[in-house]
Amino acid sequence: MIRDLEKFQTVTGYRFHDPSLLKQAMIHPSYSGEMHMQRFESNQRLEFLGDAVLELVISEYLYQVHPKVEEGELTRKRSSLVFEAALEVCARSIGLGDYLYLGRGEDAGMGREKPSILSDAFEAVIGAVYLDGGFDSARDFIHRFVIENIDEMSLLRDGKSLIQKYIQSQPDKKLEYKVYEAGAPGNAERFHAGLYIDDQLISEGTGQSKKNAEQDAAVRACRILQIK
Repeated sequence: MIRDLEKFQTVTGYRFHDPSLLKQAMIHPSYSGEMHMQRFESNQRLEFLGDAVLELVISEYLYQVHPKVEEGELTRKRSSLVFEAALEVCARSIGLGDYLYLGRGEDAGMGREKPSILSDAFEAVIGAVYLDGGFDSARDFIHRFVIENIDEMSLLRDGKSLIQKYIQSQPDKKLEYKVYEAGAPGNAERFHAGLYIDDQLISEGTGQSKKNAEQDAAVRACRILQIK
């Protein structure tokens, strides 16, 4: 598979001065191991850096837009943006999975769809942008692909609790999740969940775990019922 990193730069709107940084951000450890590369040549070091830059930019943003909010609530708001499911959505929005270098086994096991691989690679890209263009470039990248979708990202974290509050406000209603296994281990959509209110199917979700499938169903239900 030819990875058109020129196309990726067009999609993201950021052009690298040092394209080797972008390529490294796409190298999963399964590929570097298979190619007999050094482990530090994979994207893990860039992921480590990108994680720190992401947390700083999100913290700065929340500090500025919520001048009267206390530290504990700022921390909660930040956690609703910097977690695997949210970063997976960000990664999918730029088609990141198509550009990854994966080992043959990981590729055959639908590695391009795995939330953990996508979220880690997204952080690695942030790290690469930071090294290539500095903090301002990384901040712009994060604002474009994370912060501009802040409501959607927060919903991904809080979907189940929002549905629960909705049900608690209407004591006559009953909430139930029905989950079943529909795929092989490693499949990004291994589990399917249905969210029912008073035995009526409201939404369905999928995920690599029962919890993730339920959360996906809850997020979809929040959209359908316009719960915020």
